[in-house]
Amino acid sequence: MLALVLDDAEMNNLVMAASLRPLAGCVPQAFTVPAEALGFAQAHASEIGVVITDYEMPGMNGIEFIRAVRRVPGLAHVPTVMVTSHDQRSLRREALEAGATDFLTKPADAVEIRARVTNLLALSEAHRAQRDHAAQLAREVAAAVALVEEREREIVSTLMRAAEHRDSDTGDHIARVSAYVGLIAEAMGLSAADVRQISLAATMHDVGKIAVPDAILLKPGALTPEERRVMEQHADRGQRILGGSASPVMRLAADIAGSHHERWDGAGYPYGLKGEAIPLSGRIVAVADVFDALTTQRPYKQAWSPERARAHLAENAGSHFDPRVVDAFLSRWSQIQTFLHLGLDGHRIATAA
Repeated sequence: MLALVLDDAEMNNLVMAASLRPLAGCVPQAFTVPAEALGFAQAHASEIGVVITDYEMPGMNGIEFIRAVRRVPGLAHVPTVMVTSHDQRSLRREALEAGATDFLTKPADAVEIRARVTNLLALSEAHRAQRDHAAQLAREVAAAVALVEEREREIVSTLMRAAEHRDSDTGDHIARVSAYVGLIAEAMGLSAADVRQISLAATMHDVGKIAVPDAILLKPGALTPEERRVMEQHADRGQRILGGSASPVMRLAADIAGSHHERWDGAGYPYGLKGEAIPLSGRIVAVADVFDALTTQRPYKQAWSPERARAHLAENAGSHFDPRVVDAFLSRWSQIQTFLHLGLDGHRIATAA
């Protein structure tokens, strides 16, 4: 390890370096100018095991230098020794507050220097080992989390492929809704991890439709009131299918499945929830789901233009939709227009109507 030595007197540096050279694995690097020593520290932070600085120096004293060293990335915890001929308690207290680890009083003999520095280098090595171990654990945890997330994506993909066998439009619809949900979540300030999770969970918002009879699910015309009641049961059934899981993404998907047809004014289904009683995830998916339903052609309707669908969202903010979610969606309008223009696999989704 490197021992960074700073003293404005060249002779003092020679004495300190000579005292340190017998230590195995310790390579002294001496400087007489604080700015040069600090530049070296910034360039070699990962190699420095101990810093030894004089107190009285022109331009920057030892305490100021220690403060500067502590601000260098990677040197916040490196052992630091201040060498001084002063024995004032106030000076030592100030040095400790600045980040000094130990002190040497001039004139210090070679035996004392080596004993102190040997202990401090061992402390530095232990800290590096602990830091490296923590970094390795963090990498292992990240790998484990990534594996769990990949398994969850596989489960979701399998579940959605089952749903696609019922309705050929389902696959494209859930992909688009997931994309819109991601844009809304980002605009609302959710973390990157939460954006990924809600985007994945949103793909399962209509999983309850696997319990809806084909005669109703695939009916080309308008539904009768009784058929409408059966169709609306898909929200509650979706929540029941997904509920009870220990997986965070499945629990989130259950919330979405059961709440994405609720309305801000309380007139939605299946539970008649109102305002912020509706899970935020459900409020986000509600906007994405309706926008996609409006801008795509269905057996019973033509596709609306993006501008007409946008106007519908704006007009119904505060009644059907959470106004904040609508604002977030519209704040990403340029990205949405690009997505609408290219669509899935480069094909246009919406047509003017």
